[in-house]
Amino acid sequence: MAASIRDVADRAGVSVGTVSNVLNHVDRVKEDSVRRVHEAIAELGYVRNDAARQLRAGRSLMVGLVVLDVRNPFFTELARGAEREAARHGLSVVLANSDEDIAQEARHIDLFEQQRVRGILLSPYQEVGPRLRQMKQRGIPAVLVDRRSADEQFSSVSVDDELGGYLAARHLLDSGHRRLLFVGGPLDMRQVDDRRRGARRAVGEVTDAELQTLPSAASTVDAGRTAGDQVAAMAAADRPDAMFCANDLVALGVLQGLLTHGIRVPQDVALIGFDDIDFAAAAAVPLSSVRQPSGLMGETALRLLLEHSADPEREPEHIVFQPELVARDSTA
Repeated sequence: MAASIRDVADRAGVSVGTVSNVLNHVDRVKEDSVRRVHEAIAELGYVRNDAARQLRAGRSLMVGLVVLDVRNPFFTELARGAEREAARHGLSVVLANSDEDIAQEARHIDLFEQQRVRGILLSPYQEVGPRLRQMKQRGIPAVLVDRRSADEQFSSVSVDDELGGYLAARHLLDSGHRRLLFVGGPLDMRQVDDRRRGARRAVGEVTDAELQTLPSAASTVDAGRTAGDQVAAMAAADRPDAMFCANDLVALGVLQGLLTHGIRVPQDVALIGFDDIDFAAAAAVPLSSVRQPSGLMGETALRLLLEHSADPEREPEHIVFQPELVARDSTA
């Protein structure tokens, strides 16, 4: 049976209040009593029940983070940024993966609410405004990451995805390409749609250019490889001369598919992704990409969340970072 705070007090020969002060307000306790309490804790193997303490105080030391796909290094770096900022405030971040599934996303949100976390950082698959309003009424704030809410009632940290799509397509057009293919999905995901919209805007500025779309069921390497196989199966005259992928994972899969079939990148088909994950620069053909400041986005979102936790009536704030084009060999 686990040792209790009463057991520690009895072993140290002090009151329960003294043990509590040693754990929470050590400056109030004499040095000899502190020593005896720590010796008793070591002998008994006592572990404090922080969950119960936080429940009584109404202030959890945990922040929930729900991301679309934990396999995507963009979200890994975002989580690391949030963790760095949380550590500065004595907090921990608990990471959950929705896997681009609405039901799974809802389960994670419910669980975090049951655990009474300090707040939730959420990269939602679709609109979740009503659910987040319920949580806010119960004292749990939320900040959206990687997108804004439709009604803008919740603070958000994102990048200008439409501008990023414009930069990617404009780079391909400026390199002389005219038959562009956008690959990504699901197309009803806000980030994917915004990036495609930006690409359309760029193509619309060039009279002899066109943009086709090849939807994918997911934003994964496997989905990209399938797309690469499909493009390779086209007659050479029908193939695009450049491809813009919704993220780097899809682009890396496309690259594998094209190279497997002997299609050269960029000589036959130029290729650009989005996110600029670490693997992009290390690919067989270093991948051009549109960079998001993922770590900084995580830090900023955590900081905003704590501000809403301290002041529930604080007005929503929407921080939009600017994307950056990173040109490498895949579009040279």
